[in-house]
Amino acid sequence: MLREQIKQAKDLFRSSYGDRNATSDSPLYCASAPGRVNFIGEHTDYTGGFVLPLAIAHATVCYGTGAVVSKSAPRRCRIVSTNATDVVEFEVSNDLAPSTLNRWANYVMGVGEYLRLRVSHASTARLNYFLDTQNRKPSAIQYLPSLGPDETFVFEVAFSSNVPIGSGLSSSASLETATAIFLEQVMKLNESQMYGKEQKINRAKLCQRAENTFCGVPCGIMDQFISGAARGGKLLLIDCRSLDYKEIPLGSSDEQEDKPVLVVTDSKVKHCLGDSEYPVRVQQCKDATAILSKVNDCIKSLRDATIVDIEAAKKKLGLEGTILKRALHVVSENKRTVDAAAALESGDWKAAGKLMNESHSSMKEDYEVSCKEIDTLVALAQSFDGVYGSRMTGGGFGGCTVTLVKKEAANGLIGYLKEEYKKTGQECECFVTSPSQGGVVVDLD
Repeated sequence: MLREQIKQAKDLFRSSYGDRNATSDSPLYCASAPGRVNFIGEHTDYTGGFVLPLAIAHATVCYGTGAVVSKSAPRRCRIVSTNATDVVEFEVSNDLAPSTLNRWANYVMGVGEYLRLRVSHASTARLNYFLDTQNRKPSAIQYLPSLGPDETFVFEVAFSSNVPIGSGLSSSASLETATAIFLEQVMKLNESQMYGKEQKINRAKLCQRAENTFCGVPCGIMDQFISGAARGGKLLLIDCRSLDYKEIPLGSSDEQEDKPVLVVTDSKVKHCLGDSEYPVRVQQCKDATAILSKVNDCIKSLRDATIVDIEAAKKKLGLEGTILKRALHVVSENKRTVDAAAALESGDWKAAGKLMNESHSSMKEDYEVSCKEIDTLVALAQSFDGVYGSRMTGGGFGGCTVTLVKKEAANGLIGYLKEEYKKTGQECECFVTSPSQGGVVVDLD
């Protein structure tokens, strides 16, 4: 699958730029980064909670040339994608602003601009645009080398991706992470600088901040984290506050024979987080935190709250309605996520599936981010023999479901979902997945 993406990126690069590109004397570089499925732990990352994602085989490939140049040299960058029609041109400079015509390009431009600011002697005013909103200090990107005061970088690249856009599989984080790894090569980072634990965390921070500030999406760090830090065969239990993480295998040993598989189903209902209810949910969590902190001053985010705190706020402060429901989801989802990781690690598939089902009910009833198409697919999967559990995955308002199912029942489930969903006037796409490798440099030799 990756070979085809690399070929498409190479072909697009040649057809778009030919042999006349601004950095033709520079070597060619290539990077790939995967999309992701979140097994459980939805809408908890931006409140410092727990998530349990895995990388999938679908990925974005970034192929092209780049160089560190003097600021007096031409600073034109050009990018093109198999998912778009035109080459987008821009200059990496203090005047760089998000594009209103080519929104996909903002994810690339944001990573490039923020990376430049963190490695150069950029103006304080411009750097303040990217400040960490929690501690008002720039995120530490220590793994990056420093550019000289008169240096910047330019690049010309082509992207190829088979991560479905708007399906809740993190096509944007895949694009951001591939861009970051590509530019790390341009700046001549070595393998130890790129693949250490701290470096992966810092890269995720960079990409998240770029999406928050340059693209206007108030996402948490989960998507960028798993795209860059995943290891094949493992899910990651991520603490989104401390950014500690633990690799979670499917089962207690590689030899366990009854291991299930994951079936991902795309409802074909598209969403755009920047224009959806996602920012509303972020604010509602802040509102819930403000109320709960009045009954327990140790509560700084919903990560700190318990069901006991929620009950106290109901009695003493009249916490009710929408804000109550949002708090109930986040607090209960954090516990489900930790419990699900333990269940998967021990091979207790029934317990893991039950938690998935409970998670979907919570997202549907308390967080209200599901939709009728997703609910239909979840109900169909949950009714199929051999299925342990099923739920919505991703930000919601469309996108995909993820189902834990016995390996021998997977093909039957896929056929059943396609047939029954078609009766509603819709068509879905399904694929079987297992935990895949995170972002890497692609060797072109």
